[in-house]
Amino acid sequence: MFYGLLAVTAVCTLWTIHAIFLEAPTEATMGIVQKIFYFHVPIAYSMYLGATACFVGSAGYLYNGKQGWDSLARAGAEVAVVMGLLVMITGPLWAAKAWGVYWTWDPRLTTQMLSVLLYVAYLVLRLFTGDGDAERRFAAALGVLGAANLPIIHFSVQKWGGTHPAVITGKGGGLTDPAMVSTLMFGFLSFTLFSIVLLWSRFRIDLSSSRLADLEQQALELGIGED
Repeated sequence: MFYGLLAVTAVCTLWTIHAIFLEAPTEATMGIVQKIFYFHVPIAYSMYLGATACFVGSAGYLYNGKQGWDSLARAGAEVAVVMGLLVMITGPLWAAKAWGVYWTWDPRLTTQMLSVLLYVAYLVLRLFTGDGDAERRFAAALGVLGAANLPIIHFSVQKWGGTHPAVITGKGGGLTDPAMVSTLMFGFLSFTLFSIVLLWSRFRIDLSSSRLADLEQQALELGIGED
């Protein structure tokens, strides 16, 4: 199933790139720069997927303390950081053309940056502290806390205004051509599948590493491998 999903993801990604540069028309105002939109928005959605996985895994680990939940939380945090950083790269490239500046302290941009920093803090905590139950539970609490910022990011434009456009809802110019809409939908599909592949891969790696560490500890306790 994993390799089948990987193959489907590769095909969808290639088709999305084809649609972005060869099918979707060039927007009249922003020109070729507008095509960043087809990457930027699905990547932001993928960050939400990673953050949601981190939340579910963290909540599950706080509930029963099983390793599988902790591995899911860690995988979700890593995907959230990777996608979040890509959002913070593609967004300013778009903003430089739309606003004339790479960065402004817009409510959505500010809350987005805060969310990325929260998940970076989660990973730093997991990397430089111990791997005991107390450390995992503290990190899980941070993973649950990080999810609280997601709806704030989503509704920040409606609640606090700012310069960030709301293109999909029609307030930022909208998608005027059906090819634009279909290209964006393919973008969502491709990055969703890509995020699932990353989550699945990282989950399997972390779970296998933890099981190997447990077996090594049991072997040491039994005196196996000692000279």
